[in-house]
Amino acid sequence: MLYLVHHADAVGPHVDPQRPLSAAGQAHAAALAERATAAGCAPAAIWHSGKLRARQTAEAFYRVCNPFAEFQMVRGLLPEDPPMYARLLVTGETRDVMLVGHMPNLRDVLADLSPSSALFPLHGIVALESTEGAESWAEIWRL
Repeated sequence: MLYLVHHADAVGPHVDPQRPLSAAGQAHAAALAERATAAGCAPAAIWHSGKLRARQTAEAFYRVCNPFAEFQMVRGLLPEDPPMYARLLVTGETRDVMLVGHMPNLRDVLADLSPSSALFPLHGIVALESTEGAESWAEIWRL
């Protein structure tokens, strides 16, 4: 399984240039992680873009979904990164992986991996299952 997660609500750059999660964003990330766990989400690896808001969102999933998961920043998940970077990250990966990033990158990654999927949900998660040896992906659920 592949889980794509858009970071939760962050404060504006005028409040803090590093853009940490807002109080509402922290609560939303924790609640979304609980709902994802109830849907069977337990990734073996949780990778984030390195930006504070993505790391904080990823930490919520790490705490709730699998505190033993590999947790790290990876390249290819920044807002303007091309979707092929994410495809390269997951090609050949046999574990369940979660990618936590930003728009418009995640919207484009979803469109690249699963063209029949609907638009990416703002501050949400989309679960995909690999078909044909990771050449294509099918959406299983979204929150």
